[in-house]
Amino acid sequence: MRTGILGGTFDPPHLGHLVLGAAAWRALDLNRVLFVPAGEPWRKQREQSQGEAISPAAARLRMVEAATAALPWAEVSTIEVDRAGPSYSLETVQALAAGDSDGEHWWLVVGADALEDLPHWHEPVRLVAAARFAVASRDGVLAGAPAELAGLVPDIAGRIDAVPMPDLSVASTDLRDRVRGGRPTDVLLPQTVREVVDELGLYRE
Repeated sequence: MRTGILGGTFDPPHLGHLVLGAAAWRALDLNRVLFVPAGEPWRKQREQSQGEAISPAAARLRMVEAATAALPWAEVSTIEVDRAGPSYSLETVQALAAGDSDGEHWWLVVGADALEDLPHWHEPVRLVAAARFAVASRDGVLAGAPAELAGLVPDIAGRIDAVPMPDLSVASTDLRDRVRGGRPTDVLLPQTVREVVDELGLYRE
C-alpha cells in the first residue's frame, strides 16, 4: 500500500490542493491520497492571531469532504480534527503508521514552499525519518532542500520525490477575499465547496 498524506488548513480547499493530490497520485503510483484537515493548525493560528480567524474545524472538514467526494483516489481522514491539541504532522504520521499491519509506505505531499519552511515544523528530523516527502515541482525539477534543512538532515535529498505539476497561482487567502467581495470563484473553487461556503456563510464580514 502506498499512501500520500496531504494535510493543511484547507480554508477553503481549492483547485491547487486537488491538482497537487492528483499529481502525486500519478507520479508516485499511490493507491490513495489522504486529505487531512488540521484540527488546530498551530502555525496558522499564530500567523493569523492579529487578523482573520480560521474557520471551525467542522466547517473545513465538510469542505474537504465536498471537494474530494467524486475523486476515487482521494480519502478524507479526521485524525487531526478528532485529536485534541495542536495538529502536528509527526503525530499524524506516527498514528497512521501505528495502525498499519501491511508495511504501508507513506509520503507527505507538500508544495515547494512547505519544504522551504520544514525546518520550522515540529520535530522536522523525526518527521523526515517517518515519511518520504512528495514535493510539487515545475517540470519535475526541484530547486533542492534549503541549507538549513540539509544541515539538520544530511541525507534529505534521498527522502524527497519530485511531483511534476503545473504552476497554479491559487491561494486560499484570495478565495476568501473573492467570497467576501462578491467576486466569482468559478474553476478555482469546486462548486461543491462553494455550496458549503454559502450554506455556512463563511468568509463574510
